[in-house]
Amino acid sequence: MNLLDILKTAFEADASDIHLISGHQPMMRVHQVIQPMEFPAITPEQCRGFVEQMASKEALSKFDQIKDSDFSFQAPGLARYRVNSHVQRGTAAIAMRTIKTKVPPLANLNLPEVIARLTYLPRGLVLVTGDTGSGKSTTLAAMIQAMNERYRKHIITLEDPVEYVFQSKRCLIEQRELGQDMPSFASGLKHALRQDPDIILVGEMRDLETTALAISAAETGHLVLSTLHTVNASQTVERIIDMYPAGQQNQIRSMLANTLQAVVSQTLFSRIDKPGMVPGVEVLLCTPAVRNLIRENRAFEIPNVIETNRALGMCSLDTAIAELYFNGMVSREDAIAQAAYPDKLERQLVA
Repeated sequence: MNLLDILKTAFEADASDIHLISGHQPMMRVHQVIQPMEFPAITPEQCRGFVEQMASKEALSKFDQIKDSDFSFQAPGLARYRVNSHVQRGTAAIAMRTIKTKVPPLANLNLPEVIARLTYLPRGLVLVTGDTGSGKSTTLAAMIQAMNERYRKHIITLEDPVEYVFQSKRCLIEQRELGQDMPSFASGLKHALRQDPDIILVGEMRDLETTALAISAAETGHLVLSTLHTVNASQTVERIIDMYPAGQQNQIRSMLANTLQAVVSQTLFSRIDKPGMVPGVEVLLCTPAVRNLIRENRAFEIPNVIETNRALGMCSLDTAIAELYFNGMVSREDAIAQAAYPDKLERQLVA
């Protein structure tokens, strides 16, 4: 059994994820559904061999030491993959996320039109949030590519690992990978501020130090793009505030109110009108009213502001889901299951 044959089969099926586990057939996730591939069960030796075939010396050494390692892998003629090698029941196992080699245009992602407007921002903090596998990286990559084709600026990306590989067009783009090019997001971000950037992409604001540096970078005139594993705009604001000690929370509310430009929260749905996925997207734009709510610790009122400012391009998750349903793109069951307020949406869909 050849690794490239497995990857080719998954690629042709448009699989988003591949799982290679000893004692099981290779499995792939196609449009959110796990299914087996037509290959025999993988032996422990084969799975270990796949890890050795893909991992760098550093990644393999880390895997042997701590039983977990994250790295990227390029399959010639197919795609790049974000790979996690780990140990389960004493044997190697692999989870792979497919990363298309070509960055899709924003116009092809079924995103609200307002997302394209965010790429014209001169400074501030833009957050794209959602669960793992909700398309955050693809949305950010498409935004970076749009700016790459329009501006003459310096873009620095800090990633874990590097996913989409950009070719500098009008912009100069540098991509730094956690572990290989920098010891931590916080270290990479601190030093990026001394590298004359205009736009900084931080793969994830996963700790207090990284978050504080990202907000400071936005405050000093840079456009900062990043992600959080939150499901809506109000939860995103609360998560950032809660990272800080109680004594600093008033100060960070003020800083966040001044720097935050938008929160885009994504949820992916399987399409019923044709094969593929489509995002349901909540959009919060930071108007003066929103900034006041953040300063005054009233983030719980943000959903009301979103609902009453649709004309500006804001949209709640449930409104976006209802639109997908009425356009025949998603099933009623999926729509209600993913809704923020299922009972309310169910009544709306009946109407």
